[in-house]
Amino acid sequence: MVNNNRTGYVPKPMETLKNSLSKNIMIDVRGNRTYSGVLEGYDIYMNLVLKNATETINNENKGTFGMMLLRGDNIIFVSPSGGE
Repeated sequence: MVNNNRTGYVPKPMETLKNSLSKNIMIDVRGNRTYSGVLEGYDIYMNLVLKNATETINNENKGTFGMMLLRGDNIIFVSPSGGE
């Protein structure tokens, strides 16, 4: 994520997670799975807790979970949502 200001500042991953708390995010993990939901928490290992998480496997919606923990070593990328 690049900040479009004149200083060229690029936020660090943990800063991006901190700024995404209580906001919608999308996570791509190994096994062609994608999750989206509200980021409720994270730790230094990038384990993420999502609320109201939707699981998509091979572009097919597999359901919604009230609370979910995603293990950091399976995460490929995290994308903060533009809209809320």
